[in-house]
Amino acid sequence: MSIEVGVQAPEFELPASGGETVKLSEYKGKYVVLYFYPKDMTPGCTTEACDFRDRHEEFSGLDAVILGVSADPVDKHNKFRDKYDLPFHLLSDEEHKACEAYGVWTLKKNFGKEYMGIERSTFIIDPDGRIIKEWKKVKVKDHVEEALEFIKNEQAKA
Repeated sequence: MSIEVGVQAPEFELPASGGETVKLSEYKGKYVVLYFYPKDMTPGCTTEACDFRDRHEEFSGLDAVILGVSADPVDKHNKFRDKYDLPFHLLSDEEHKACEAYGVWTLKKNFGKEYMGIERSTFIIDPDGRIIKEWKKVKVKDHVEEALEFIKNEQAKA
């Protein structure tokens, strides 16, 4: 299942790092950078999370929140967040419900082995709750800058 730009973002309620539960609708009125990543503590995912961390204040200055989602359990998210001092929520989607709703739970291949997993993807959700941008099969290098620039351009249009 794929999701289209311009549609209302699928609602979710997921457990988050720090012991909270996060609902997407709590962020109505703000931009949301919703990024899905395969696994805590892996090189690409660590680089991506740290890139978002390093630009966090700039996103906040644009009234944008960052939410990271993977299928890892909350206790693993807590370790990841604490080790890298991540200032945003990491959400645990162990049942893959949000991943499936956003079309990022896909068949993957690695060294000839096939398995289901998260395709690294990012969605920008506008203050009205609509998806206004999507990146699938994200390459980590320069991706956070691209997301930041997209939100700056959206605000300049408003």
